[in-house]
Amino acid sequence: MQRIAPALREDKVPLDLISLIKTILAATKEISFRVGQGQLSDVLGSTLDENIQGEVQKQLDVVANQLFKDITLESGFVKAISSEEEDTSVAGNENGKYIVSFDPLDGSSNIEINSLIGTIFSIMEAPEGMSADNPDLFKQPGTAQVCAGYVLYGPSTMLALTTGAGTHFYTLDKTHGSYMLTERNVQISPETSEFAINMSNQRFWQAPMQNYINDLVAGSDGPRERNFNMRWIAAMVGDVHRVLVRGGIFTYPADNRNPNKPNKLRLMYEANPMSFLVEQAGGLSVTSEGRIMEIQPTDIHQRVEVILGAKNEVEKCLSYYK
Repeated sequence: MQRIAPALREDKVPLDLISLIKTILAATKEISFRVGQGQLSDVLGSTLDENIQGEVQKQLDVVANQLFKDITLESGFVKAISSEEEDTSVAGNENGKYIVSFDPLDGSSNIEINSLIGTIFSIMEAPEGMSADNPDLFKQPGTAQVCAGYVLYGPSTMLALTTGAGTHFYTLDKTHGSYMLTERNVQISPETSEFAINMSNQRFWQAPMQNYINDLVAGSDGPRERNFNMRWIAAMVGDVHRVLVRGGIFTYPADNRNPNKPNKLRLMYEANPMSFLVEQAGGLSVTSEGRIMEIQPTDIHQRVEVILGAKNEVEKCLSYYK
C-alpha cells in the first residue's frame, strides 16, 4: 500500500498542493484522536452559542474548526479559508496560492450517540487581484476545485480524495500516523435499489420528489416493479460514503418548512466537494435544475438542494421534475 504523498505524485499533483493536502490531513488526525477518546477528551456536549447557520454548536465543532483554521492558515499556502463555523472568510497569507472551504465536523448531532461524523473540505486556486480578506475569493463554481475530500471518523478513519484523476480511498494507519491508499478509482454503479433521504420531511417536499419517493417505497407493487431499501445516517459524509462504497442515491431536496431556508446543505463546503468526488467516481450530482458544480455562488454560506449518486437513478429522479 502507498502512502498518500507518492500516490498523489502518481496523479501528477503539484508539490505545493500535496503539501497543503498533508497539512489539512494533519488536522484530521488530531480530530480523529479526540473523536476516538469520546467523553475522555472532555469535548462532547453543546456550547451556549450558535454558528452563522443558526445551529447550536457542539464543543467538538468549535475545537475542530479552530484546529483547521490554525493549521491551514499557518501553512503559508492558503490565502483565505471559509468554514461553516465562521461568519465570513478568514484571511491568511496575502501571497497564498490556494483557498480552502471546509465543514470541520459534519453530522455533529451524531457525536453524543457515538455515530458517524466527518470532515469535508474543498480546495481552489485563489483568483488574482483580490485581497485575502475579500470573501468574493470564494465565489467560484465547483468546477474550479483542484481538490476535494472528506474524512470519515468511524471504526476506522477513512479519507476519500480527488484531485481530478479519480476518487480514491485512504485509511489512517494509526500505528504510524499515515494515510495509506486502500482503493484506487472508486466507481459508483449506475443502477441501484437503495436510497437515502430524511423521510420525516416528506410532507414539506415539492410534488416531484414526493412522487419519486412514493414510487420507490411502493416497491415491487409500484411502477418501479422492484423493492428499494432506505438508509439514513443523518450525516452527509456517512451517507455519501455509503454511496461511494456500495452505490445508491442520496438526496436532501428543497422543502417549504422555512420559506427563508428552502435548502439545507451548503454549496461551497458540502455540496461542491461531494459533487466532485461523486462525479469522479462515475456518478451524478445535481439539483432539480442542473449540475451542482456549475452553480455560480453568491454567498459563502449559500444553500442548495442535492441529488447525487448512481447515474441512472439520479436521471430517473430528475425525470419527475419535467
